[in-house]
Amino acid sequence: MSRSHRQGQIIIAVAALLLTATSIGGAQKADASKGKAKRQTTHAPSMYDPDAPTGSGWWHWVMYNIPASTTGLADGAGNGRNAPSGSAQGMTDFGTKGYGGPCPPVGDKPHHYHITVFALKVDKLDVPGNATSAYIGFNLNANKLGTARVTGLYAR
Repeated sequence: MSRSHRQGQIIIAVAALLLTATSIGGAQKADASKGKAKRQTTHAPSMYDPDAPTGSGWWHWVMYNIPASTTGLADGAGNGRNAPSGSAQGMTDFGTKGYGGPCPPVGDKPHHYHITVFALKVDKLDVPGNATSAYIGFNLNANKLGTARVTGLYAR
């Protein structure tokens, strides 16, 4: 098994763990301003590197419209194989959909990789199929009930 395949499996495992964290006891979140609970309906994991030498970071992965009942991701889900029914992959900064592994410039300082799972208040994130990860990220933040995040460091 190649190093990049192992890294991908680790990222998917972390995202699956975070899916569980956003589901346990988090299916409802009180909306204090209205006095009632909001129901979580979908999940969206992502991976982002703010240290990429682009001036705006680098999106490695974004997946959305995962049903709230989903508590794990099968091997290959990050690239569309075995993805939860109804889910969608967003365009990454690699110019493709699906997971793209860490790849900081050789000799650069270690990069921070934020793996975040969003718990969303909408049944479906309604974004165009060719939407950029930044556009999807904007919509994730606009519709989030909460998040769980793990940050890893990687250098070459």
